[in-house]
Amino acid sequence: MIFEQVRDMIASQLQMDAASITRESRLVEDLRADSANVMVMILELETQFGLEVEDEVILNLKTVGDVVDYIEAHQ
Repeated sequence: MIFEQVRDMIASQLQMDAASITRESRLVEDLRADSANVMVMILELETQFGLEVEDEVILNLKTVGDVVDYIEAHQ
């Protein structure tokens, strides 16, 4: 459920097909997200899931799965 929400949000932001995004997809290398994309994504996730993601944590979120795992651990 959380994966699908994260995947759909990333697909919408990056204007790509959600079906091409997996838990293993790397945000920068595979999905071509730049730092501005990542910041917008984090802000959206914070709003959508009621979280506050600390700056040092953002650097460790490399894959879609990392993002999903973080959300699941902090809800």
